[in-house]
This record gives sequence, structure tokens and C-alpha cells, in this order.
Amino acid sequence: MSSQAFWWQGPQDCAAMRRLPGSANRVHSGSQDWPSTRSSPGSRARRWSASVRSARVAGSAVTVFAHPGDNWMIHVAVEVVKPGDVLVVACSSENRDGAFGELLATSLKAHGVVGVVLDVGCRDAAELTEMKFPVWSRAISAKGTVKETVGSVNVPVVCAGVHLVPGDVVVADDDGVVVVPRAKASAVAKAGVAREEKEAANRKQLVAGALGIDLYGMRKPLADKGLRTIEGPVDYGTLEPPAKV
Repeated sequence: MSSQAFWWQGPQDCAAMRRLPGSANRVHSGSQDWPSTRSSPGSRARRWSASVRSARVAGSAVTVFAHPGDNWMIHVAVEVVKPGDVLVVACSSENRDGAFGELLATSLKAHGVVGVVLDVGCRDAAELTEMKFPVWSRAISAKGTVKETVGSVNVPVVCAGVHLVPGDVVVADDDGVVVVPRAKASAVAKAGVAREEKEAANRKQLVAGALGIDLYGMRKPLADKGLRTIEGPVDYGTLEPPAKV
């Protein structure tokens, strides 16, 4: 186990990302120079179960590498976390057992952890919701776990197909989970803010009745792709398909 927390990300970047409306989407959209595989949005085949709806967190990642049916290293990680961290739990092979529950959440919350991302299952769903502790898990399962196999804390891991290292920024909300490499955190935070400012301006025009195809300059690209506008009644029996461009 590594207990060195020297990769901790400064709170200012995390706070900036957390304040963004639709944080995960804004952060992902605002970052143009890192692969989309750095996110695990809810729309992917592996769907996240969130314990608190409308929760929004951003924090420095503390990682756990655990083994199927074993939550021992999650307990070990509690000694390493700092206020503002997000605990990310990866597993050595596919597993949906309930490795995380109310008591671990209580302990992590007491140490200032703002949320947990699990590539395994969680349990005590009602209690986690009641205590408003945000958890994004692969599954919800009543099946408990043991404490038998040693793993690692604060090492590079792959969680839900996404590679991350300790200190990367984890942003999570109802749309899913996004990981920002720590070296790019400041730039991505600024890009996310710029994206939100641009969308705020567009939103005002849409409220006023502007059409998206005009606002976003879509008419010419649509025409170039062969889209036609036909005025008046249409005889669909004689309508010819658009010519290939």
C-alpha cells in the first residue's frame, strides 16, 4: 500500500468544476484535447447507480485496487483520504457484490470525503440516500463481502474502463463520472467555465425563439448533406430521394 498523498489536486480547480451546471457534461465538453474514454457517463453500457439524485461532486482521486467480494482495502484507504477527496474503487475482475455500505460511508464522511465511485456494488441504498452521501456504483447488492485479500491504495487503476491515477480530478453528477488528468485540471476548469458562459448566451437566444439551426450555423452543412425543404402538400408516392453528394 502507498499512503503517500503527494498527488493531491488543489481545491480551487475542483471547486470551479463542481460549480458548473451539469458539471460532468460541461467538464467533458470543455476539454477538447483528451480522449472521451476518460469518462463513464450514465449512457454507457455500464450504467451507474447513484445514491443521491442531483448530487454533484468534484474532488481529488484516492484510488483503491480491491479484489472480488473483498472490501478490506476500502477500510485501509480511510487512513489516507483528505477532506475534499473522492474515493475511487477498482476491482481486479468483474464483481457486483455490495462492498460499500452505510458504515464505510459514515467513516469516509467523517474524514471529509465528498463522494465514492465504485466499479463494484454497494449496499444500504436507503441509508446512503438518507444520509445524503453520494455514491456512484456499478450495482446495488445485498450480498456482503469479506476481508481476506490485500490489494493497493493510491496506485494507478482502471475503473469502469477508465484509467486514472491518484490526484486526478473526479467530477460526478446525474450524467455520469468524468476523470480529468491532474496536469490538465486548471485548463479544463477554465474551458468548462468558458463553455458554460457560451451556453448561457445561447440559452437566452433560444428562450427568445431563435432556431438552433440558425444559431449554430447548421443550414449550409445540412444543405451540403442533401437536406431539402419542400413547400406545400407532398405526394409521397412520387417524391424522389435526394441525390447523393
